[in-house]
Amino acid sequence: MNQTVTLTVNGTERSIETDGQRPLLEVLREELQLTGPKYGCGESQCSACLVRLDGVPTRTCTLPVATADGKSITTIEGLAQGDELHPVQTAFLDEGAMQCGYCTGGMILTAVALLEQNSNPTDQEIVDGMNRHMCRCNGYLKVIDAVRLAAQRMSQRRRK
Repeated sequence: MNQTVTLTVNGTERSIETDGQRPLLEVLREELQLTGPKYGCGESQCSACLVRLDGVPTRTCTLPVATADGKSITTIEGLAQGDELHPVQTAFLDEGAMQCGYCTGGMILTAVALLEQNSNPTDQEIVDGMNRHMCRCNGYLKVIDAVRLAAQRMSQRRRK
């Protein structure tokens, strides 16, 4: 049964007429043409489909779009400010913390949330915070390096 769902996606309010049980990931990709969130496992396990829903990292491949009605969604496409990448995005690039890039958007969004909660995480806290992601390329060590680098850069920025 179709319903109107209103989402604020990357700062822009969008209303969509769709089946409320349709996965949010499908709506983001097919209706809104946002290809950052990816279809990975289809079971909310790998986090390739991850976005921030009202600031919380959320897997979207099994989440009914009606659940997101009236909420704010940030995808990897909405993280940069104009042409300026977020410090976590820059750190991932600088550390080469991606190979195929399929899982990278979700990892970056999770890293941003982690650093918002803990501006100076230990390596173990980074591992624990990023543990919900599966990377088939096995770039995990570079991801830890990138999150550590982003934390340092964001800390230096706050001191200025």
